[in-house]
Amino acid sequence: MEINLNRMHAFVSIVDAGSLTRAAHNMGLTKAMLSTHLKQLELELGCSLLTRTTRALALTDVGERFYNDCVKLLGDAQRAIDAARSGQTKLSGELRVTSTLEFGIHAVIPALAAFAKQHVDLAVDFSGSTGLANLVAERFDLAIRLGRLEDSGYHATTLGSFDIVLVASPDYVRDNGVPKSPQDLERLRWIVLSGFDQRIRMTRRDGAATPFAVPFRGAIQADSAEAKRHFTLASAGIAVLPEWIVQDDLRDQRLVRLLPDYDMPRQGIHAVYPQTRHVPAKVRHFIDFLREYIATTQRRPPSRA
Repeated sequence: MEINLNRMHAFVSIVDAGSLTRAAHNMGLTKAMLSTHLKQLELELGCSLLTRTTRALALTDVGERFYNDCVKLLGDAQRAIDAARSGQTKLSGELRVTSTLEFGIHAVIPALAAFAKQHVDLAVDFSGSTGLANLVAERFDLAIRLGRLEDSGYHATTLGSFDIVLVASPDYVRDNGVPKSPQDLERLRWIVLSGFDQRIRMTRRDGAATPFAVPFRGAIQADSAEAKRHFTLASAGIAVLPEWIVQDDLRDQRLVRLLPDYDMPRQGIHAVYPQTRHVPAKVRHFIDFLREYIATTQRRPPSRA
């Protein structure tokens, strides 16, 4: 009996998502339609692939073996499709990309817009989020992540890097004094990312002092760099922010850089994508395009209002 590949894809999506409801949302189908795909697949195979309880889904022994085979088979099918298209410059299908909204606005969205103009048959879907998306369950082709990468089991490639700077508003500096050393920062009010509790490492640029680690004291927490920036502009405290997000504020003196003789470690810009033996052509091409876009924009002078 011939097995429908769409039903196999539905089965893999259900397992990856952990529930019919989430899988249906990720695939853009109704829960009833996805349930029908699963029941029909089990009927065609003559065995149960999943056990269902009121709280969870679990793979049967047969289901686990079949899931692994399906992942390989569907991957091989996608690689065959991509290989057939690899000799063409025309890309098609859909490219789903996620990043923080701030970096999306700064780099990813402009790059995607330019990339889409070159590949008119390629649909583009961008999602801005403060959280780390599950690329497989949420069916993202690519995530752009900043800073230090945690071990996620995904493939990753570096696209570039950027500086982070310590800033405050002129009013906050006037009311609280100009810090002369990293030790002076401990008495100031910090604006930090929610759930981010660690020290920042500062190194004097001329090498006259040993590196110094300053503890964050998160009197104000925010869930995005843009929210931190607005707290800082409102003179609520000091904050470490990407230079690209505050360069216009520094130029126009809405913010001032603290301890300009000290540097902090540069932060990486990474493209992260699911583990596959063959990276889809649309992903490979966009990674190369975005890397060049980032390098080009970093060579430009700051924008002027």
